[in-house]
Amino acid sequence: MRAAGTILGLVIAVAIIWFVVKSQFSQQGPTGGRPPMETIDVVGVKSDLLAIAQAERMYLASHGSYASVEELQGEGSLTFSGANRRGYNYAADVDDGQHFKILATPADPAKAAWPTLSIDETMQVTQP
Repeated sequence: MRAAGTILGLVIAVAIIWFVVKSQFSQQGPTGGRPPMETIDVVGVKSDLLAIAQAERMYLASHGSYASVEELQGEGSLTFSGANRRGYNYAADVDDGQHFKILATPADPAKAAWPTLSIDETMQVTQP
């Protein structure tokens, strides 16, 4: 009798776990409800932002101040264009050459509802 109670308890516990996991994935899916292409592009944009921020750090070390995205491209620190990459535009807001914030905004009208992302000298990608 005790063994039957243990098995029944295990079956109930597994059923509860299965129900919770199934309800979470059926509502949002593993990508949080975003279409796969959006997830792929947003990951790429985050990678681009990290590359731009690293280029800013290198520029600061050699020039003593931060630079615009265009200046980084002109110097060869960036190997891609900041205009309309993956449907996003990148722009640098340099504050007195001592602080920067790179903003990635959707440029493609089909991506207007996609997130705007940013990074600053702390190297943290955020969604303002």
